[in-house]
Amino acid sequence: APLLPGAIITLFVFTLNSFFKFLHFISCSSKEFEIISTTSLTALIAVVGIILKMFTKSETNHYLGDIMLGFAVLMFGISTMSGSVEPLRESQQFISMMTSFTNPILGILVGLVFTSVIQSASAAVGILQALAVTGAISFQLALPIIMGIAIGAAVPVLLSALGATVTGKRTALIYLMVDTLGVIIFSILFYSANAVFDFSFMNIPMNMFMIAILNTVFRVVIVAIQAPFISVLERVVKFIIKDKTEIAEELRDVDRLEERFLDHPALAIEQTRET
Repeated sequence: APLLPGAIITLFVFTLNSFFKFLHFISCSSKEFEIISTTSLTALIAVVGIILKMFTKSETNHYLGDIMLGFAVLMFGISTMSGSVEPLRESQQFISMMTSFTNPILGILVGLVFTSVIQSASAAVGILQALAVTGAISFQLALPIIMGIAIGAAVPVLLSALGATVTGKRTALIYLMVDTLGVIIFSILFYSANAVFDFSFMNIPMNMFMIAILNTVFRVVIVAIQAPFISVLERVVKFIIKDKTEIAEELRDVDRLEERFLDHPALAIEQTRET
């Protein structure tokens, strides 16, 4: 099931700066947590990536270096964006635009389209985390966008499955099915409960850490809901995307049912029985 543990870890890394600022606030020492932040961790990962890429001969180390450099660039970009959008907290136009996405269906569509365009669920949620510093991202706004991001995350998987083997196509389809069904089921259950109990936390402002927690909880819940039905989903996927041998057998069965056999009733009946 598409829990995307790597993506979830990435989102929590983005929150380290806020976390250590909180520890510094409650700590008696003044310098203990100042050197530990997302920025310092990004620099450390970048340096290690450069060393692996440029000063080692192992091809495996080169791949690891590329991964670490890419991760560092992503973290730096999100951190830079967080600082850039912070002045928007005073913009009434921005606040009005963001509050218009509180409609769950519209929020899901925004998250879906945005993630489909950038083709990265981690980056999409990271950008949502960056916007959270403005204070304009409430729970009722963040939840539907995160649900839309979950569905949009299947787009690059579907694109990569074009021309793939039967197993690859089935994997992409099950990814889409789990996320889409999970969003539908979760939406029905959550918003029905909200209509009855009127949750008081819907309007609370979200920070980066809370968005990471929400994204993690949502993904765990949709997988837990559908886990008992894995065998059913497997049968559905196999029914939609069949093996080439199964398709060939079906075509062979169809070949037995031709109009020319109608001129010979006995033969036609026999062919029908075999089919």
